[in-house]
Order: sequence, then C-alpha cells, then structure tokens
Amino acid sequence: MAFRRLFFFVLLSVFISTTFSQSLIRLPTSLRKSRVEAHDDDLYCDSWRLSVETNNAGGWTSIPSQCRLFVQDYMTGKRYASDSEIVANYSLSFASSVEIAADGTDAWVFDIDETLLSNLRYYELHGFGSETFDEKSWDEWVELAEAPALPASLNLYNQLKKMGFKIFLLTGRNENQRNVTAKNLLFAGFTNWERLILRGPSDQGKLAISYKSEKRSELVNEGYRIHGSSGDQWSHLLGFALAHRSFKLPNPMYFIG
Repeated sequence: MAFRRLFFFVLLSVFISTTFSQSLIRLPTSLRKSRVEAHDDDLYCDSWRLSVETNNAGGWTSIPSQCRLFVQDYMTGKRYASDSEIVANYSLSFASSVEIAADGTDAWVFDIDETLLSNLRYYELHGFGSETFDEKSWDEWVELAEAPALPASLNLYNQLKKMGFKIFLLTGRNENQRNVTAKNLLFAGFTNWERLILRGPSDQGKLAISYKSEKRSELVNEGYRIHGSSGDQWSHLLGFALAHRSFKLPNPMYFIG
C-alpha cells in the first residue's frame, strides 16, 4: 500500500512540475540576452565615465562605441546638470572662505567651453563624442556665437564677481576667434571679466596643459593670487602655476591633453 502511495505521489509531482513549467511565460532568448547586454553596457559605461572624470583613463580619442547612448542620456538628462551644480556649490563654498584683499589681485580662472558655455547643441549633431573631431564644423559652430551658459557656472561666475574676485577667462580657442567668443559670452550672460586669454601665434601646437600653465604663470608674475580654477579637462587644471583649489567639471564627450 505504501509503495502505491509513493508511486502515485511521484507521478503527481512529475505531472505538476511539467504542467507548471509549460504554463510559464518564457521570454525569447534573444530578448533576455539584449536586456542583459544593455545592462552590462550601462554598467561598463558608468565605470568608464568615472575613470575619465578621475583622470584614470589618461588620454583617449573618442567615447567607446557602446557608450554613445549612455553619454547622450547623461548629457541631456538631469545627472549632468546635477553634477555641474555640485561642482559649482563646492567652488562657491571654497570661495567664501577666501579673504579678499583690497589690492584687487585675488583671481579666479575659468575655461570657457563646457565650463562656462555649453556646446551640447553642436555635439548632438556629432555623436556626443563618438565622431572624430572636425575642426571645420567646430569653427562654424563657434562663429554662430549661440552657445548658452551652463546655469550653475553662470551663477558661480556672478557670485565670484560680487565677492571681489578678478575673473580671467583662459581658453584654447584661437586669437582670431576673440570677437565672436566675447560676443557669445555676453549673449550667454557673462560680463565684466578682467581678461580674455586666447591662443596667439606663439601658442599654436602647444599641449593645453603647457599653454594654460604658461598663461597662469604670467598672471602670477603680474602679482595675481589664483585662488580658484575651473575647467572641464584635467589639462586645464594641472601643470604649474596652479590655483589653490581646482574644480573639475564633468565632460565625458572629449579629451584634451
């Protein structure tokens, strides 16, 4: 009798197991795989972006092919704006701790592109950094003088002026773009900077880290105290004649050495 009950139980278990498994909704293998791959790409790209922002990635020429949508979502979503605002808040906190002297030599140095001005409209048309840089199309974009301000940077800029800092704008743009750059800055709401510094003939071919270090050194030799420096590239912040504090803004779209 016990054997019959055991045999019946085994048959019933097999039947239930088979019937239940056949009644489950099964996703196609390809769909399950694509979702896993998408998750893996996001995970990789987020880690890659961290390596870029912390300078662990070193020099790189374009974003990884699987990260184009990730970078697009980051740059056009809330995270980029939030990250930029956090950087501005820390910058302002530091600036508030500086005792401004009456001699007018307390300085703050800003880069321009992706620091004060956003060129997102240009990079939307050029793969968010997935395409090889094209100088001709870039120069055409610069000539439009329509790049808007990064809101957090504009607020920081205005607060620093109120505190009494002398504002120096140090950009990798060329001297022949001075007028259109000044026009764009005014269009975006930036006013009353102390000096706009661009690459002259003798600066052509220099790495950004060398060029910007030399220009900061000139300011120091003039007697300015560079308390803060803001830029979206490590080459804007490293080298020599460094600021007392440097603040790196996010930019996973391109690298400048």
